[in-house]
Amino acid sequence: MLGACGFKLRGSAEELRSAFSNLINNAVRYTPAGGDIRLSWKQDGDNPVFAVTDSGEGIAPQHLPHLTERFYRIDTARSRDTGGTGLGLSIVKHILLRHDARLGIDSELGNGSTFRCIFPAA
Repeated sequence: MLGACGFKLRGSAEELRSAFSNLINNAVRYTPAGGDIRLSWKQDGDNPVFAVTDSGEGIAPQHLPHLTERFYRIDTARSRDTGGTGLGLSIVKHILLRHDARLGIDSELGNGSTFRCIFPAA
């Protein structure tokens, strides 16, 4: 079990830490200096939700359905500049699936992104 802000999750602490750190590292990578990154735990109905919200450049709507595909890149030139393998969000998705959870993504070009790990009710 992993406890956070009063929430208890049943699962692999190591895997969940990997998923959360992947989302945080992406926010740091794609948010310009002086931008904001917020981490939060909240209850959405009966579901615990971990969220990473950034004030980065955001993601165009046509890319959102593909973000968790292995090796998917929005912009290969930008990916070369910032590093990464194109596997991060795919790994996050698979870790969450193993924990009966899902990844929610909200983004608007020019207005940042929010990545949510939505866990089942206890």
